[in-house]
Amino acid sequence: MIGVVLAGGLGTRLHPLTLYTNKHMVRVGCLPMIEYPINVLAEAGIKDIVIVSGGEFFEQIEQYLSHGNERGLNFHYENQNRAWEKPKGIAHALSRVKKIVGKEDMAVILGDNIFGMKLDFNLKEGMEAKIFLKEVKNPERFGVAEIKDGKVISIEEKPKKPKSNYVVTGAYVYKANVFDFIETLEPSERGELEITDVNNWYIKRGKMCYEIIEGFWSDAGTRESIKVAEEYVIKSGLEEKILKKYPFLNSRKEWEKLFK
Repeated sequence: MIGVVLAGGLGTRLHPLTLYTNKHMVRVGCLPMIEYPINVLAEAGIKDIVIVSGGEFFEQIEQYLSHGNERGLNFHYENQNRAWEKPKGIAHALSRVKKIVGKEDMAVILGDNIFGMKLDFNLKEGMEAKIFLKEVKNPERFGVAEIKDGKVISIEEKPKKPKSNYVVTGAYVYKANVFDFIETLEPSERGELEITDVNNWYIKRGKMCYEIIEGFWSDAGTRESIKVAEEYVIKSGLEEKILKKYPFLNSRKEWEKLFK
């Protein structure tokens, strides 16, 4: 299985921080937020990881992460869009890894998502995709899963009247046939290829499985959510765990000096 971290987008909700840096290099605690999704994949035993980014700060992530060998990992890089181009959505970003992934299954995670638990990226027998659901108090902010008889029967993006409190988090598993479907997708009203359309395709074909996760989950795409995530990674010890995991990340104090 190959890991994919989708680290594109303009990061407009984090202006002015993202006027001068890639969104996924913004710190959550003392670490760039991209460290947390990478850690989720590494904890699952995934060694080959593709980083998809874009825009004028594309090279920042590659310069920071390098080849990954010192972590026991192997990083690949793909550019979603040039600096003058508008990002075309999560599904479009995923399509960029087709040549690297080939026919492998892939564990996909959004670069601004922070999970407080290990994720099981194995597919159930006969299934071709998997989503991770989380029960929340404000489902109208997310893609909401309708569940019936132990199956997800639909996903609705940011509904005014949610059919459940279970929302789709930013982690997915897909077989390589996802690329064939993405090629048939039409842009949504906002001009993007939507990952919700991809997930609903698998659902309609009866090939989607799901897992309800317990524990902490948040994105870090706004100033408010960064504060929530930062409090968690510090108090839970997740930040310190990552710092101790790799010899070159050996103290919080050194990281704070680097990012002043």
